[in-house]
Amino acid sequence: MEKARAQWGNPLQFVFACISYAVGLGNVWRFPYLCQMYGGGSFLVPYLIMLIVEGMPLLYLELAVGQRMRQGSIGAWRTISPYLGGVGVASVVVSFFLAIYYNIINAWGFWYFFNSFQDPLPWSVCPLNGNRTGYDEECEKASSTQYFWYRKTLNISPSIQESGTVQWEPALCLVLAWTMVYLCILRGPETTGKVEQLANPRAWINAATQIFFSLGLGFGSLIAFASYNEPSNNCQKHTIVVSLINSATSIFASVVTFSIYGFKATFNYEDCLNKVILLLTNSFDLEDGFLTASNLEQVKGYLASTYPSKYSEVFPLLENCSLESELDTAVQGTGLAFIVYTEAIKNMEVSQLWSVLYFFMLLLLGMGSMLGNTAAILTPLTDSQVISSHLPKEAISGLLCLVNCAIGLLFTMEAGSYWFDIFNDYAATLSLLLIVLVEAIAVCYVYGLRRFGAELEAMTGRALNWYWKVMWAFVSPLLIVSLFLFYLADYILSGTLQYQAWDATQGRLVTKDYPAYAVVVIGLLVASSTMCIPLVALGTYVMRRLKKGSSVPVA
Repeated sequence: MEKARAQWGNPLQFVFACISYAVGLGNVWRFPYLCQMYGGGSFLVPYLIMLIVEGMPLLYLELAVGQRMRQGSIGAWRTISPYLGGVGVASVVVSFFLAIYYNIINAWGFWYFFNSFQDPLPWSVCPLNGNRTGYDEECEKASSTQYFWYRKTLNISPSIQESGTVQWEPALCLVLAWTMVYLCILRGPETTGKVEQLANPRAWINAATQIFFSLGLGFGSLIAFASYNEPSNNCQKHTIVVSLINSATSIFASVVTFSIYGFKATFNYEDCLNKVILLLTNSFDLEDGFLTASNLEQVKGYLASTYPSKYSEVFPLLENCSLESELDTAVQGTGLAFIVYTEAIKNMEVSQLWSVLYFFMLLLLGMGSMLGNTAAILTPLTDSQVISSHLPKEAISGLLCLVNCAIGLLFTMEAGSYWFDIFNDYAATLSLLLIVLVEAIAVCYVYGLRRFGAELEAMTGRALNWYWKVMWAFVSPLLIVSLFLFYLADYILSGTLQYQAWDATQGRLVTKDYPAYAVVVIGLLVASSTMCIPLVALGTYVMRRLKKGSSVPVA
Protein backbone atom coordinates (compact mmCIF):
# COMPACT_ATOMS: atom_id res chain seq x y z
CA MET A 1 0.00 0.00 0.00
CA GLU A 2 1.40 3.43 -1.01
CA LYS A 3 2.35 5.64 1.91
CA ALA A 4 0.10 8.71 2.29
CA ARG A 5 1.81 11.92 1.20
CA ALA A 6 2.65 14.43 3.91
CA GLN A 7 0.70 17.69 3.79
CA TRP A 8 0.94 21.21 5.13
CA GLY A 9 -0.88 21.67 8.42
CA ASN A 10 -2.92 24.48 6.82
CA PRO A 11 -2.73 26.70 3.71
CA LEU A 12 -1.11 29.49 5.72
CA GLN A 13 1.96 27.33 6.34
CA PHE A 14 2.32 26.84 2.60
CA VAL A 15 2.02 30.57 1.90
CA PHE A 16 4.60 31.43 4.56
CA ALA A 17 6.97 28.78 3.19
CA CYS A 18 6.68 30.25 -0.31
CA ILE A 19 7.19 33.79 0.99
CA SER A 20 10.20 32.72 3.06
CA TYR A 21 11.69 31.07 -0.02
CA ALA A 22 10.93 33.91 -2.44
CA VAL A 23 11.86 36.83 -0.17
CA GLY A 24 15.61 36.40 0.09
CA LEU A 25 18.91 38.19 -0.15
CA GLY A 26 18.22 39.25 -3.74
CA ASN A 27 15.45 41.53 -2.46
CA VAL A 28 17.97 43.26 -0.20
CA TRP A 29 21.10 43.46 -2.31
CA ARG A 30 20.12 43.19 -5.99
CA PHE A 31 16.82 45.02 -6.46
CA PRO A 32 18.10 48.31 -4.89
CA TYR A 33 21.20 48.08 -7.10
CA LEU A 34 19.05 47.74 -10.24
CA CYS A 35 16.90 50.69 -9.18
CA GLN A 36 20.00 52.83 -8.76
CA MET A 37 21.46 51.71 -12.11
CA TYR A 38 18.29 52.20 -14.14
CA GLY A 39 16.67 55.45 -13.13
CA GLY A 40 15.51 54.93 -9.54
CA GLY A 41 11.72 55.01 -9.33
CA SER A 42 11.31 54.73 -13.11
CA PHE A 43 12.73 51.19 -12.90
CA LEU A 44 9.46 50.21 -11.22
CA VAL A 45 7.68 50.57 -14.58
CA PRO A 46 9.45 47.68 -16.36
CA TYR A 47 9.66 45.77 -13.09
CA LEU A 48 5.90 45.80 -12.46
CA ILE A 49 5.12 45.05 -16.09
CA MET A 50 7.42 42.02 -15.98
CA LEU A 51 5.78 40.94 -12.72
CA ILE A 52 2.41 40.83 -14.50
CA VAL A 53 3.48 39.19 -17.78
CA GLU A 54 6.23 36.91 -16.47
CA GLY A 55 6.49 36.47 -12.71
CA MET A 56 2.91 35.79 -11.64
CA PRO A 57 1.96 33.53 -14.58
CA LEU A 58 5.04 31.32 -14.24
CA LEU A 59 4.71 31.18 -10.45
CA TYR A 60 1.10 30.04 -10.83
CA LEU A 61 2.16 27.49 -13.46
CA GLU A 62 4.68 25.83 -11.13
CA LEU A 63 2.36 25.86 -8.11
CA ALA A 64 -0.46 24.41 -10.20
CA VAL A 65 1.77 21.66 -11.62
CA GLY A 66 3.02 20.67 -8.17
CA GLN A 67 -0.46 20.66 -6.67
CA ARG A 68 -1.95 18.68 -9.58
CA MET A 69 0.78 16.05 -9.89
CA ARG A 70 1.53 15.87 -6.13
CA GLN A 71 5.15 14.97 -6.78
CA GLY A 72 8.54 16.63 -6.81
CA SER A 73 9.95 18.17 -9.97
CA ILE A 74 11.22 14.94 -11.54
CA GLY A 75 8.02 12.95 -10.97
CA ALA A 76 5.75 15.86 -11.90
CA TRP A 77 7.27 16.45 -15.34
CA ARG A 78 7.63 12.72 -15.98
CA THR A 79 3.88 12.41 -15.36
CA ILE A 80 3.23 15.10 -17.97
CA SER A 81 5.43 13.20 -20.42
CA PRO A 82 7.95 10.35 -19.89
CA TYR A 83 10.38 12.29 -22.06
CA LEU A 84 10.30 15.36 -19.78
CA GLY A 85 11.87 13.80 -16.71
CA GLY A 86 15.05 15.68 -17.61
CA VAL A 87 13.33 18.98 -16.79
CA GLY A 88 13.01 17.86 -13.19
CA VAL A 89 16.57 16.49 -13.18
CA ALA A 90 17.85 19.83 -14.49
CA SER A 91 15.95 21.65 -11.72
CA VAL A 92 17.51 19.37 -9.10
CA VAL A 93 21.00 19.95 -10.53
CA VAL A 94 20.56 23.73 -10.51
CA SER A 95 19.17 23.62 -6.96
CA PHE A 96 22.14 21.47 -5.92
CA PHE A 97 24.57 24.05 -7.32
CA LEU A 98 22.65 26.83 -5.61
CA ALA A 99 22.63 25.03 -2.27
CA ILE A 100 26.40 24.48 -2.48
CA TYR A 101 27.30 28.16 -2.71
CA TYR A 102 24.26 29.92 -1.19
CA ASN A 103 24.88 28.67 2.33
CA ILE A 104 28.33 30.27 2.46
CA ILE A 105 26.43 33.59 2.60
CA ASN A 106 24.74 32.36 5.77
CA ALA A 107 28.17 31.31 7.07
CA TRP A 108 29.45 34.85 6.52
CA GLY A 109 26.27 36.14 8.17
CA PHE A 110 26.97 34.02 11.26
CA TRP A 111 30.56 35.30 11.35
CA TYR A 112 29.44 38.94 11.29
CA PHE A 113 26.60 38.21 13.72
CA PHE A 114 29.01 36.80 16.32
CA ASN A 115 31.41 39.72 15.82
CA SER A 116 28.55 42.18 16.27
CA PHE A 117 28.69 41.71 20.05
CA GLN A 118 32.15 43.31 20.29
CA ASP A 119 32.70 46.87 21.41
CA PRO A 120 33.87 48.57 19.30
CA LEU A 121 32.72 46.68 16.21
CA PRO A 122 35.82 45.02 14.69
CA TRP A 123 35.16 46.59 11.28
CA SER A 124 34.80 50.11 12.68
CA VAL A 125 38.53 50.84 13.05
CA CYS A 126 41.71 49.87 11.24
CA PRO A 127 44.16 47.66 13.17
CA LEU A 128 47.70 48.78 13.99
CA ASN A 129 50.52 47.72 11.72
CA GLY A 130 53.15 45.17 12.73
CA ASN A 131 55.45 47.80 14.22
CA ARG A 132 52.52 49.42 16.06
CA THR A 133 53.62 52.78 14.69
CA GLY A 134 50.42 53.45 12.78
CA TYR A 135 47.46 51.81 11.11
CA ASP A 136 47.70 48.89 8.72
CA GLU A 137 48.60 50.22 5.27
CA GLU A 138 46.11 48.05 3.36
CA CYS A 139 43.29 49.14 5.65
CA GLU A 140 44.17 52.83 5.32
CA LYS A 141 44.16 52.62 1.51
CA ALA A 142 40.79 50.84 1.48
CA SER A 143 38.58 51.36 4.54
CA SER A 144 38.01 49.56 7.82
CA THR A 145 34.88 47.83 6.52
CA GLN A 146 36.57 46.68 3.29
CA TYR A 147 39.61 45.51 5.23
CA PHE A 148 37.52 43.45 7.64
CA TRP A 149 35.64 41.85 4.74
CA TYR A 150 38.51 41.11 2.37
CA ARG A 151 41.27 40.46 4.88
CA LYS A 152 39.72 39.30 8.19
CA THR A 153 36.67 37.45 6.82
CA LEU A 154 37.85 36.12 3.46
CA ASN A 155 41.64 36.54 3.80
CA ILE A 156 41.32 36.82 0.05
CA SER A 157 44.10 35.89 -2.35
CA PRO A 158 45.15 38.29 -5.14
CA SER A 159 43.77 36.01 -7.89
CA ILE A 160 41.72 32.88 -8.50
CA GLN A 161 44.88 30.98 -9.43
CA GLU A 162 46.18 31.27 -5.84
CA SER A 163 43.77 28.99 -4.01
CA GLY A 164 45.36 29.19 -0.56
CA THR A 165 44.09 27.16 2.36
CA VAL A 166 40.75 26.71 4.08
CA GLN A 167 40.04 29.49 6.59
CA TRP A 168 38.85 27.81 9.76
CA GLU A 169 36.53 30.61 10.99
CA PRO A 170 34.30 30.67 7.86
CA ALA A 171 34.56 26.87 7.68
CA LEU A 172 33.16 26.46 11.20
CA CYS A 173 30.40 28.95 10.41
CA LEU A 174 29.58 26.95 7.26
CA VAL A 175 29.26 23.77 9.35
CA LEU A 176 26.94 25.69 11.71
CA ALA A 177 24.85 26.95 8.77
CA TRP A 178 24.40 23.42 7.36
CA THR A 179 23.59 22.08 10.82
CA MET A 180 20.81 24.66 11.10
CA VAL A 181 19.49 23.67 7.66
CA TYR A 182 19.49 19.98 8.62
CA LEU A 183 17.58 20.61 11.83
CA CYS A 184 14.98 22.64 9.93
CA ILE A 185 14.41 20.13 7.11
CA LEU A 186 14.49 17.04 9.32
CA ARG A 187 10.71 16.69 9.48
CA GLY A 188 9.78 18.03 6.06
CA PRO A 189 6.69 20.24 5.54
CA GLU A 190 5.46 19.48 8.99
CA THR A 191 8.15 21.80 10.43
CA THR A 192 9.08 24.02 7.73
CA GLY A 193 14.37 58.92 -11.09
CA LYS A 194 15.74 58.98 -14.70
CA VAL A 195 12.80 58.46 -17.04
CA GLU A 196 14.94 58.10 -20.18
CA GLN A 197 16.22 54.87 -18.70
CA LEU A 198 12.91 53.30 -19.75
CA ALA A 199 14.25 53.26 -23.31
CA ASN A 200 17.27 51.22 -22.20
CA PRO A 201 16.64 47.56 -23.15
CA ARG A 202 18.90 46.39 -20.34
CA ALA A 203 16.51 47.96 -17.82
CA TRP A 204 13.70 45.75 -19.13
CA ILE A 205 15.94 42.67 -19.32
CA ASN A 206 17.15 43.15 -15.75
CA ALA A 207 13.62 43.80 -14.52
CA ALA A 208 12.51 40.52 -16.06
CA THR A 209 15.40 38.51 -14.66
CA GLN A 210 15.00 40.07 -11.21
CA ILE A 211 11.37 38.93 -11.13
CA PHE A 212 12.43 35.55 -12.46
CA PHE A 213 15.11 34.82 -9.88
CA SER A 214 13.48 36.56 -6.94
CA LEU A 215 10.43 34.31 -7.14
CA GLY A 216 12.66 31.26 -7.51
CA LEU A 217 11.18 29.97 -10.76
CA GLY A 218 12.69 26.87 -12.34
CA PHE A 219 14.46 25.46 -9.29
CA GLY A 220 11.71 22.99 -8.49
CA SER A 221 11.23 24.37 -4.97
CA LEU A 222 7.77 25.78 -5.72
CA ILE A 223 6.66 22.51 -7.31
CA ALA A 224 7.94 20.65 -4.23
CA PHE A 225 6.09 22.99 -1.85
CA ALA A 226 2.85 22.81 -3.85
CA SER A 227 3.00 19.00 -4.03
CA TYR A 228 2.14 18.89 -0.31
CA ASN A 229 -1.07 20.90 -0.78
CA GLU A 230 -4.59 19.62 -0.72
CA PRO A 231 -5.84 19.26 -4.33
CA SER A 232 -8.56 21.83 -3.66
CA ASN A 233 -6.12 24.49 -2.45
CA ASN A 234 -6.59 27.91 -4.07
CA CYS A 235 -3.09 28.23 -5.52
CA GLN A 236 -4.20 31.10 -7.78
CA LYS A 237 -4.84 33.31 -4.76
CA HIS A 238 -1.58 32.24 -3.17
CA THR A 239 0.27 33.11 -6.39
CA ILE A 240 -0.96 36.69 -6.22
CA VAL A 241 -0.25 37.00 -2.48
CA VAL A 242 3.32 35.66 -2.74
CA SER A 243 4.11 37.79 -5.82
CA LEU A 244 2.86 41.02 -4.27
CA ILE A 245 4.53 40.46 -0.90
CA ASN A 246 7.82 39.60 -2.62
CA SER A 247 7.74 42.76 -4.75
CA ALA A 248 6.61 44.95 -1.85
CA THR A 249 9.55 43.67 0.19
CA SER A 250 11.95 44.57 -2.62
CA ILE A 251 10.56 48.09 -2.85
CA PHE A 252 10.69 48.55 0.93
CA ALA A 253 14.28 47.24 0.99
CA SER A 254 15.19 49.82 -1.65
CA VAL A 255 13.85 52.66 0.45
CA VAL A 256 15.98 51.52 3.38
CA THR A 257 19.00 50.93 1.15
CA PHE A 258 18.85 54.36 -0.44
CA SER A 259 18.64 55.90 3.04
CA ILE A 260 21.80 54.02 3.96
CA TYR A 261 23.45 55.08 0.69
CA GLY A 262 22.66 58.71 1.50
CA PHE A 263 23.92 58.36 5.07
CA LYS A 264 27.13 56.67 3.92
CA ALA A 265 27.73 59.15 1.09
CA THR A 266 27.20 62.19 3.32
CA PHE A 267 29.39 60.80 6.09
CA ASN A 268 32.22 59.88 3.69
CA TYR A 269 31.98 63.25 1.95
CA GLU A 270 32.16 65.19 5.23
CA ASP A 271 35.02 62.98 6.43
CA CYS A 272 36.88 63.66 3.19
CA LEU A 273 36.31 67.41 3.56
CA ASN A 274 37.66 67.34 7.12
CA LYS A 275 40.82 65.59 5.89
CA VAL A 276 41.23 68.18 3.14
CA ILE A 277 40.76 71.06 5.59
CA LEU A 278 43.32 69.53 7.96
CA LEU A 279 45.78 68.97 5.10
CA LEU A 280 45.41 72.51 3.75
CA THR A 281 45.67 74.02 7.22
CA ASN A 282 48.93 72.16 7.92
CA SER A 283 50.39 72.59 4.40
CA PHE A 284 49.83 76.36 4.25
CA ASP A 285 50.24 77.11 7.97
CA LEU A 286 46.71 78.46 8.30
CA GLU A 287 45.15 79.29 11.63
CA ASP A 288 42.88 76.64 13.13
CA GLY A 289 39.29 77.40 12.27
CA PHE A 290 40.20 79.75 9.41
CA LEU A 291 39.29 77.13 6.83
CA THR A 292 35.83 75.54 7.04
CA ALA A 293 33.57 73.50 4.81
CA SER A 294 31.50 76.60 4.00
CA ASN A 295 34.42 78.72 2.71
CA LEU A 296 36.53 75.88 1.31
CA GLU A 297 35.84 76.64 -2.35
CA GLN A 298 36.77 80.33 -2.01
CA VAL A 299 39.97 79.62 -0.05
CA LYS A 300 40.95 76.83 -2.49
CA GLY A 301 40.89 79.35 -5.35
CA TYR A 302 43.02 81.81 -3.40
CA LEU A 303 45.59 79.15 -2.47
CA ALA A 304 45.75 77.81 -6.03
CA SER A 305 46.56 81.26 -7.45
CA THR A 306 48.91 82.33 -4.66
CA TYR A 307 50.83 79.05 -4.09
CA PRO A 308 50.41 77.08 -7.35
CA SER A 309 53.30 74.63 -6.87
CA LYS A 310 52.40 73.66 -3.33
CA TYR A 311 48.70 73.50 -4.20
CA SER A 312 49.38 71.06 -7.05
CA GLU A 313 50.86 68.60 -4.55
CA VAL A 314 47.59 68.28 -2.61
CA PHE A 315 45.27 68.72 -5.61
CA PRO A 316 44.62 64.94 -6.16
CA LEU A 317 43.23 64.58 -2.65
CA LEU A 318 40.96 67.59 -3.13
CA GLU A 319 39.42 66.06 -6.25
CA ASN A 320 38.46 62.88 -4.35
CA CYS A 321 35.83 64.69 -2.30
CA SER A 322 32.61 64.50 -4.28
CA LEU A 323 29.15 63.89 -2.90
CA GLU A 324 27.87 63.10 -6.41
CA SER A 325 30.42 60.36 -6.99
CA GLU A 326 29.63 58.86 -3.60
CA LEU A 327 25.93 58.75 -4.44
CA ASP A 328 26.57 57.35 -7.91
CA THR A 329 28.54 54.40 -6.56
CA ALA A 330 26.39 51.32 -7.20
CA VAL A 331 27.12 48.15 -5.24
CA GLN A 332 25.33 44.83 -5.18
CA GLY A 333 25.79 41.38 -3.68
CA THR A 334 28.26 40.80 -0.88
CA GLY A 335 29.71 44.28 -1.31
CA LEU A 336 26.35 45.80 -0.37
CA ALA A 337 25.54 43.36 2.43
CA PHE A 338 28.92 43.20 4.15
CA ILE A 339 30.62 46.50 3.29
CA VAL A 340 28.14 49.30 2.57
CA TYR A 341 25.64 48.36 5.29
CA THR A 342 28.35 47.74 7.87
CA GLU A 343 29.94 51.09 7.08
CA ALA A 344 26.65 52.79 7.85
CA ILE A 345 26.04 50.70 10.97
CA LYS A 346 29.43 51.49 12.50
CA ASN A 347 28.53 55.20 12.52
CA MET A 348 25.15 54.74 14.20
CA GLU A 349 24.41 55.15 17.87
CA VAL A 350 24.42 51.82 19.72
CA SER A 351 26.01 50.26 16.65
CA GLN A 352 26.26 46.79 18.23
CA LEU A 353 22.49 46.56 18.59
CA TRP A 354 21.84 47.55 14.98
CA SER A 355 24.53 45.18 13.77
CA VAL A 356 23.03 42.24 15.67
CA LEU A 357 19.55 43.03 14.34
CA TYR A 358 20.77 43.49 10.77
CA PHE A 359 22.70 40.23 10.56
CA PHE A 360 19.94 38.34 12.35
CA MET A 361 17.58 39.59 9.63
CA LEU A 362 20.09 38.57 6.97
CA LEU A 363 20.29 35.07 8.45
CA LEU A 364 16.51 34.72 8.49
CA LEU A 365 16.33 35.65 4.81
CA GLY A 366 19.18 33.35 3.88
CA MET A 367 17.96 30.35 5.86
CA GLY A 368 14.42 30.71 4.49
CA SER A 369 15.73 30.52 0.93
CA MET A 370 18.01 27.59 1.82
CA LEU A 371 15.07 25.55 3.09
CA GLY A 372 13.34 26.03 -0.26
CA ASN A 373 16.49 25.08 -2.15
CA THR A 374 16.99 21.87 -0.20
CA ALA A 375 13.29 20.97 -0.53
CA ALA A 376 13.73 21.10 -4.31
CA ILE A 377 16.40 18.39 -3.99
CA LEU A 378 14.94 16.30 -1.18
CA THR A 379 11.38 15.98 -2.47
CA PRO A 380 12.34 14.15 -5.70
CA LEU A 381 14.78 11.96 -3.74
CA THR A 382 12.24 10.97 -1.09
CA ASP A 383 9.58 10.45 -3.79
CA SER A 384 11.86 7.90 -5.45
CA GLN A 385 10.98 4.39 -4.30
CA VAL A 386 14.50 3.20 -5.15
CA ILE A 387 16.10 5.61 -2.68
CA SER A 388 13.44 5.93 0.02
CA SER A 389 13.08 2.14 0.31
CA HIS A 390 16.73 1.84 1.35
CA LEU A 391 17.27 5.01 3.38
CA PRO A 392 15.02 6.89 5.84
CA LYS A 393 14.30 10.55 5.15
CA GLU A 394 16.54 11.64 8.03
CA ALA A 395 19.51 9.81 6.48
CA ILE A 396 18.85 11.25 3.02
CA SER A 397 18.67 14.76 4.50
CA GLY A 398 21.85 14.21 6.49
CA LEU A 399 23.80 12.93 3.50
CA LEU A 400 22.65 15.84 1.37
CA CYS A 401 23.75 18.40 3.97
CA LEU A 402 27.05 16.58 4.56
CA VAL A 403 27.93 16.44 0.85
CA ASN A 404 26.98 20.08 0.28
CA CYS A 405 28.96 21.20 3.32
CA ALA A 406 32.06 19.28 2.21
CA ILE A 407 31.94 20.77 -1.30
CA GLY A 408 31.13 24.19 0.13
CA LEU A 409 34.50 24.27 1.90
CA LEU A 410 35.83 25.38 -1.50
CA PHE A 411 34.32 28.80 -0.79
CA THR A 412 36.13 29.11 2.54
CA MET A 413 39.55 29.03 0.88
CA GLU A 414 41.50 32.21 0.16
CA ALA A 415 40.27 32.16 -3.44
CA GLY A 416 36.81 30.98 -2.37
CA SER A 417 35.16 34.34 -3.00
CA TYR A 418 36.13 34.17 -6.67
CA TRP A 419 34.60 30.70 -7.02
CA PHE A 420 31.50 31.98 -5.24
CA ASP A 421 31.15 34.65 -7.93
CA ILE A 422 31.46 32.01 -10.67
CA PHE A 423 28.69 29.88 -9.17
CA ASN A 424 26.54 32.94 -8.44
CA ASP A 425 26.90 34.35 -11.96
CA TYR A 426 26.80 31.23 -14.12
CA ALA A 427 25.33 28.20 -12.31
CA ALA A 428 21.70 29.12 -12.85
CA THR A 429 21.17 31.96 -15.33
CA LEU A 430 20.86 30.28 -18.73
CA SER A 431 19.80 26.98 -17.17
CA LEU A 432 16.73 28.43 -15.47
CA LEU A 433 15.62 30.24 -18.61
CA LEU A 434 15.69 26.98 -20.56
CA ILE A 435 14.00 25.00 -17.76
CA VAL A 436 11.05 27.38 -17.39
CA LEU A 437 10.68 27.71 -21.16
CA VAL A 438 10.33 23.93 -21.47
CA GLU A 439 7.91 23.91 -18.52
CA ALA A 440 5.57 26.38 -20.22
CA ILE A 441 5.75 24.52 -23.53
CA ALA A 442 5.19 21.18 -21.80
CA VAL A 443 2.02 22.29 -20.01
CA CYS A 444 0.52 24.15 -22.96
CA TYR A 445 1.53 22.04 -25.94
CA VAL A 446 2.52 18.59 -24.65
CA TYR A 447 0.07 17.96 -21.81
CA GLY A 448 -2.44 20.33 -23.36
CA LEU A 449 -3.60 23.67 -21.98
CA ARG A 450 -7.28 22.76 -22.29
CA ARG A 451 -6.73 19.48 -20.46
CA PHE A 452 -4.65 21.09 -17.72
CA GLY A 453 -7.20 23.86 -17.26
CA ALA A 454 -10.03 21.33 -16.96
CA GLU A 455 -8.11 19.39 -14.31
CA LEU A 456 -7.39 22.56 -12.34
CA GLU A 457 -11.06 23.46 -12.44
CA ALA A 458 -12.00 19.96 -11.24
CA MET A 459 -9.53 20.27 -8.34
CA THR A 460 -10.17 23.82 -7.19
CA GLY A 461 -13.66 24.51 -8.53
CA ARG A 462 -12.37 27.60 -10.37
CA ALA A 463 -12.08 27.91 -14.13
CA LEU A 464 -8.76 29.00 -15.61
CA ASN A 465 -9.35 32.52 -16.95
CA TRP A 466 -8.04 33.96 -20.21
CA TYR A 467 -5.18 35.89 -18.57
CA TRP A 468 -3.35 32.78 -17.40
CA LYS A 469 -3.97 31.00 -20.69
CA VAL A 470 -2.59 33.84 -22.84
CA MET A 471 0.47 34.31 -20.62
CA TRP A 472 1.30 30.60 -20.43
CA ALA A 473 0.76 29.85 -24.09
CA PHE A 474 2.24 32.94 -25.78
CA VAL A 475 3.55 35.92 -23.83
CA SER A 476 5.74 34.24 -21.19
CA PRO A 477 7.42 31.74 -23.58
CA LEU A 478 8.22 34.50 -26.11
CA LEU A 479 9.65 36.66 -23.32
CA ILE A 480 11.82 33.80 -22.04
CA VAL A 481 13.13 33.13 -25.56
CA SER A 482 14.06 36.81 -25.84
CA LEU A 483 15.90 36.69 -22.52
CA PHE A 484 17.65 33.48 -23.48
CA LEU A 485 18.89 34.93 -26.78
CA PHE A 486 20.00 38.13 -25.05
CA TYR A 487 22.11 36.29 -22.49
CA LEU A 488 23.54 33.97 -25.12
CA ALA A 489 24.53 36.90 -27.33
CA ASP A 490 25.92 38.79 -24.34
CA TYR A 491 28.15 35.86 -23.37
CA ILE A 492 29.38 35.45 -26.97
CA LEU A 493 29.97 39.15 -27.67
CA SER A 494 31.56 39.96 -24.31
CA GLY A 495 34.71 38.09 -25.37
CA THR A 496 36.98 37.39 -22.40
CA LEU A 497 35.22 36.52 -19.16
CA GLN A 498 36.49 38.69 -16.33
CA TYR A 499 36.22 38.98 -12.55
CA GLN A 500 37.00 41.46 -9.79
CA ALA A 501 40.12 40.60 -7.74
CA TRP A 502 41.29 42.29 -4.57
CA ASP A 503 44.61 44.17 -4.85
CA ALA A 504 46.01 44.54 -1.35
CA THR A 505 48.73 46.99 -2.41
CA GLN A 506 46.17 49.43 -3.82
CA GLY A 507 43.39 48.60 -1.38
CA ARG A 508 40.78 48.20 -4.12
CA LEU A 509 39.29 45.79 -6.64
CA VAL A 510 40.93 45.31 -10.03
CA THR A 511 39.64 43.55 -13.15
CA LYS A 512 41.33 40.34 -14.29
CA ASP A 513 40.64 37.70 -16.92
CA TYR A 514 39.47 34.27 -15.84
CA PRO A 515 42.07 31.54 -16.49
CA ALA A 516 41.23 28.83 -19.01
CA TYR A 517 40.26 26.23 -16.39
CA ALA A 518 37.80 28.64 -14.77
CA VAL A 519 36.13 29.19 -18.15
CA VAL A 520 35.88 25.39 -18.52
CA VAL A 521 34.18 25.19 -15.11
CA ILE A 522 31.73 27.91 -16.18
CA GLY A 523 30.89 25.90 -19.29
CA LEU A 524 30.39 22.74 -17.24
CA LEU A 525 28.09 24.52 -14.79
CA VAL A 526 25.84 25.62 -17.64
CA ALA A 527 26.00 22.37 -19.60
CA SER A 528 25.58 19.97 -16.68
CA SER A 529 22.06 21.17 -16.02
CA THR A 530 20.82 22.18 -19.47
CA MET A 531 22.00 18.95 -21.09
CA CYS A 532 19.90 16.92 -18.65
CA ILE A 533 16.76 17.79 -20.64
CA PRO A 534 17.80 16.34 -24.04
CA LEU A 535 19.90 13.52 -22.57
CA VAL A 536 17.12 12.17 -20.34
CA ALA A 537 14.65 12.46 -23.23
CA LEU A 538 17.06 10.53 -25.48
CA GLY A 539 17.70 7.93 -22.79
CA THR A 540 13.98 7.44 -22.25
CA TYR A 541 13.42 7.03 -25.97
CA VAL A 542 16.20 4.44 -26.26
CA MET A 543 15.00 2.49 -23.22
CA ARG A 544 11.42 2.43 -24.49
CA ARG A 545 12.61 1.22 -27.89
CA LEU A 546 14.74 -1.49 -26.32
CA LYS A 547 11.91 -2.55 -24.05
CA LYS A 548 9.51 -2.64 -26.98
CA GLY A 549 12.00 -4.64 -29.04
CA SER A 550 12.63 -7.16 -26.28
CA SER A 551 8.91 -7.77 -25.88
CA VAL A 552 8.54 -8.99 -29.49
CA PRO A 553 8.19 -12.83 -29.47
CA VAL A 554 10.88 -14.78 -31.25
CA ALA A 555 9.60 -17.04 -34.10
